[in-house]
Amino acid sequence: MKSYDVIIIGAGSVGVPLAWKLAEEKINVLVLETHGTHGQGQNKAAIGGVRATHSDPAKIQICQRSLEIVSTWKERYGDDIEWLKGGYAFPSYTEKIEETLRTLLKVQKEYRLNIDWIDASTMKSLIPGLNSEGLRGGTFSPDDGQLSPLKTNAAFYRQAVHNGADFHFNEKVTAISLNGKKEVKTSKGETYSCGKLVIASGAEAHEVGALIGLDIPVAPDSHEAGITEPVKHYFSALVVDIRERPMSRNFYFYQNELGQIIFCVTPSPLFTGTDRNATSSFLPLVAKRLIEVMPRLRHIKVRRTWRGLYPMTPDGVPVVDEVKEHKGLYLAVGMCGQGLMLGPGLAVNLASLIMHGKPEVSQEVFSLFSLCREFSCVEMLK
Repeated sequence: MKSYDVIIIGAGSVGVPLAWKLAEEKINVLVLETHGTHGQGQNKAAIGGVRATHSDPAKIQICQRSLEIVSTWKERYGDDIEWLKGGYAFPSYTEKIEETLRTLLKVQKEYRLNIDWIDASTMKSLIPGLNSEGLRGGTFSPDDGQLSPLKTNAAFYRQAVHNGADFHFNEKVTAISLNGKKEVKTSKGETYSCGKLVIASGAEAHEVGALIGLDIPVAPDSHEAGITEPVKHYFSALVVDIRERPMSRNFYFYQNELGQIIFCVTPSPLFTGTDRNATSSFLPLVAKRLIEVMPRLRHIKVRRTWRGLYPMTPDGVPVVDEVKEHKGLYLAVGMCGQGLMLGPGLAVNLASLIMHGKPEVSQEVFSLFSLCREFSCVEMLK
C-alpha cells in the first residue's frame, strides 16, 4: 500500500490547482480521477470567464487571489493560458436592476474590488453595438477577464507533475476508510493511504460523500453554451445581462482573441440532474437573447453548442471546509459552475488550511464556505 501526505479525489478546476500548490510546497500528493485525463469533467465545458465581481465576500476575496495567479501565470511559468484582461460589464436596462447593482457596489467596494458604475454612453463605447434602447448604464470591473479552461488546467497539471505530484487516471474511488489513517480503495483494486484526504469531485461530490455516510449538499443542474464563427474583434469585456426572460435568467457572452463570440445562459426552470446532451431548444432561446443585447450579431453563424453541469449548493456558495467529525478530511465542492474562477484562489487557501491550520484569508471570511452553515442566504450573482 503506497502512502501519501494528501490524496485529492478529482482532477478538475479545484483538484489540479490544489495539487499544484501542495506539490510546490513539497507535500507528497496523489490525485485520483475517474476520467482518462485531467480537466475532463466540468472544466472543459466552462466558457472561460474569471471574475471577482460577486456579492459574497468570501467569493470576492478568493477570486481576487485567483486573478492574481492567472494574470501573472505566463510571466511566472511561461504557459500561455490565453489570459485576456477584458473586464466584466453588467448593463442595466431597468430601474430594479440598477438598484440591485448599485446596492452590490457597496459590498464589492468594501472588499476593495475594482468596480464602478458607468453611464450609458461609457457602456456603449466599451461595448460597440450594445443595444442602447433603455440602457441606464451599469457596473464595470476592469480587472476581471477570460482565459482558456483547457490550457489553464493543463498548465496547473504540468506544474503539479513537475513538482512531484502523482496523478492516476481511469481510477474511480470505490471505498473510503477513515478509521485511523485514511485509506482509499479504487476500481483498479488498489488501496492508498494518506494523512489527509480532499474531496474535490465536482458533480460527483454527493456520490463520493455517500461512501463515508456524509450528506454533501451538492446537486448538479445543466447549462448550455455555444461559440460562433470568428468576426473582427471589437470588444473585450464579458457582458452579463441579468434580466429574466421566458425560459432563461442570466445571459452572458464575450468575444475571444480569435473573434468568436462565446455565450451561455441560465435556463429557467433549471435542468436538474446530470444529462449533458445538447438540446434543440437552446439555440433558438439564446439567439433571441444575443440579438436583444447585441442586434448587430443577428447574422452571425453558430459553430457548435455544448452542455455542462453546475454542481450547485442550496445557496450558490461553495463548501470548502474540514469536516469536524473526521479530522483531516476536507471538502472543496459545490463550485456552482464557477470552479474555473474559484479554483486557483481556493487552492492556495485550502493548501494553507491543510498545511498550517488556517487559510490565507481571514477565518471569518473563509467560514462563509463552512459545511455547517444554514444555506439560507442565496448569493445574488451566483
